[in-house]
Parts: sequence; C-alpha cells; structure tokens
Amino acid sequence: MKVLQINKYFYLKGGAETVFLNTIKLLEEHGHTVIPFCLKSKKNLKSDYESYFVDYPELSESGWLTKIKHTPSFLYNKKAARQLEKVIVAEKPDIAHIHLMFNSFSASILPVLKKYRIPIVMTLHDYRLICPAYSFTDGKGMVCERCIEKKNFLYCIKNRCYNGNLMNSLLLTLDSYVRKYFISPIDYVDEFIFVSSFSQKKHLEVSKGYGKSSILYNFTNIDSETSSKEKYILFLGRISEEKGIPTLIKAMEAFPGLTLNIAGTGPLIEKLKVSSSANVRFIGFKSGSELKEYIKKALFVILPSGCYENGPMVIPESYTLGTPVIGSRIGGIPEYIEEDKTGFLFDSGSVEQLREVIEYALRLPPESYEAMRKNALSSAEKTFSKERYYESLLSLYNKLLQNKKQSEE
Repeated sequence: MKVLQINKYFYLKGGAETVFLNTIKLLEEHGHTVIPFCLKSKKNLKSDYESYFVDYPELSESGWLTKIKHTPSFLYNKKAARQLEKVIVAEKPDIAHIHLMFNSFSASILPVLKKYRIPIVMTLHDYRLICPAYSFTDGKGMVCERCIEKKNFLYCIKNRCYNGNLMNSLLLTLDSYVRKYFISPIDYVDEFIFVSSFSQKKHLEVSKGYGKSSILYNFTNIDSETSSKEKYILFLGRISEEKGIPTLIKAMEAFPGLTLNIAGTGPLIEKLKVSSSANVRFIGFKSGSELKEYIKKALFVILPSGCYENGPMVIPESYTLGTPVIGSRIGGIPEYIEEDKTGFLFDSGSVEQLREVIEYALRLPPESYEAMRKNALSSAEKTFSKERYYESLLSLYNKLLQNKKQSEE
C-alpha cells in the first residue's frame, strides 16, 4: 500500500511529530511505501520525496510584515495545493493520512485529495477544528470554551488566545472562519482519528459530522525496559501557565528531600527559576537517549496540566520505561492513567491534592511500587503497543479503500 503521510514538520518537534514519524516507521516496517508531504526546513530528516515539500515560513515566529504578506496563503495555500498535486500524479498514493496541516498547507489540500478520489484519514492531535487557538485556553492560559459556547470565533481575538499575541490570534480566527464557511474538513475527511474519547466527545458537541471517527490511542516506538530509580520526579514539556507548572512548583515546597527535574523550555522559565525552591532543577530541553534516561530513572513522571490535554505521548513513553505517572484529572489524561495501578490522579490546579498524592506515592511500600511499575509496562504492551496500533490503523485504511472500491463499481 502507498500511504501519503501529511504533517507540517518533518523533524521531531512535539507530540504530533512523534506520532507522525513513528507511524511512518511502523508502516515501512510492515512493507508499505510511505510518502511524506511536509514543509521544507533545515531541521528536516532526509527524504527521497523532499523535492515535493512546500517552502513556507514559520509565521508564529515571524514579524508582522511577514504575517501580513503571507495572510492569503495562510488561509488558502495555492502552492501547497500545486505541490500536493505533483506528488499525487507522480506517486499515485492509495490513501492520505493527515496529522498537522494548518499554519502551513491550509485546507487547500483537501479539495486536491478529493479531486483524485484519495480516501482521507485525519488524526486530531489538538482541538484546532473547533477552537481557533487549538488548546481551549485563553491568552492567560486558562481553560476557555467561549468560541463554541457562543458560536463566535471572535473571542479568540478579544482574549488574544494564542499566547497573548493579537496578530497570531487574528490569523487563527480568520482561518477558522474560512474553514467554517468555505472548506470544512468535515466535508472532505473520510474518517477522523481521535487519541482520546474526551477529544471525540468535545468535537461531537460542536458537530455530529465528527461521528465518522475512531479512537486510537497513541503508541510509542520505545522498546520496554527498566532501570534502577533515583530520588526525583520528572516533568517534561512546555514550561507555561496552562501546563500547570506553577501548581507543581508550589506543591514541591512540601518535599525538600525530593528533587523535581523540569525538562523543557517556555515563557515561564526565567520567572520560575527565581521563585522556585532549591529542590527544583531546570535541566533544559532534552530529547533522544538523554531524555529516555531521565524518564527511566524517575520515580514518577508528572503531568500537572491545567488545560485539555488530548493524548499526551509522555504517558505511554513513561510506561514503556517502567515509570508510573501522576497526572491531573483533566482532558484525556484520566483515560491514560489507571488510578492506583499505573499512577495517580489529582484535581487540576489543586496544590493541596497534588501534595497529598505525591506524599502518598512516596510512602508506597517497595512491593506496591514494583507492582505499579509492572502494571505500567503491561499497559504499554497492551493498550499502547505499536502492534495494536498497526492492526487498528491498517483495518481503518482497508475499510476506506474498500468503500472507495464499492463506490466506483
């Protein structure tokens, strides 16, 4: 089978790219031909198909003049549509699987895929189709659902929902209206993949069109292994308000003998470095084998999020390395953590509850903690295994190809 895998980035940038690149590797391991379609970048991995990639700037990091210049292509990228058509004509893919396409390709690629009758699968790694800022947070990092409650995307501009940036919030709002009135993904995508039932339910609140969907939990390519533990807990991710870092740091004041390692970068890092207690260490951005070692040796990985996390990749990655997870009871996180078996949950934003959970976790008898590590490994092998993911994904691909065949008969 020839599979067109579409994503903005062709390098490891975040959770969506982890799933995208892992999926490519998994399909190739099973003998399928995978054709990536991405943006050009000096950071990209090598690819035989890079001549088809699209040249487009990273507008979120650009000045306002560049943003104004590229606003038309931000809303409808004709070049991306032309490049995609070249790929289709030359390579003749059987199916297209979209991951992240906005802020780059735009919805312009959807009519091209339909023109050539290529079935479309789209994994929803965030909430972009129903929330302009795609995270259900306002400019202050607080949970916000005004746009869907009021059926008006202008709240994104009013509240500067994209990191407090007015220009970026304006562009995202315009893009949402283009998709609402001109090119709605619901009209083009044959099946959506949700990485949590929470995300699926949230989308269905907006439109029944998201009913043509499956729930497929993320998987990890990391082989299961364990290590001796050291006395620290680990946070990895963006250091920002909506990730709950302030809550976590306040809770850590009660545990002077326990170290919190914070891996990542973000807008709050300098402020938190000044105000954090001595047992909080900011270790910078980590990836690859170095990050893997930090996860393996941690007593717990912690996700104190204050926003609607979708399906955090860090959870299956931690389980695979025999590390239980403490997470906030919000978004898709509770679906990934089995209370008292693979980790613990607490109410998002509650410093007191988080302190109680950490204290309870640290007092676990050695045999109970070892049982939890084994449960985490077992969960990784069953719920989050690449074999399960491949079987489900291939079944979905084949279903859509069969539907196409029947419609053409």
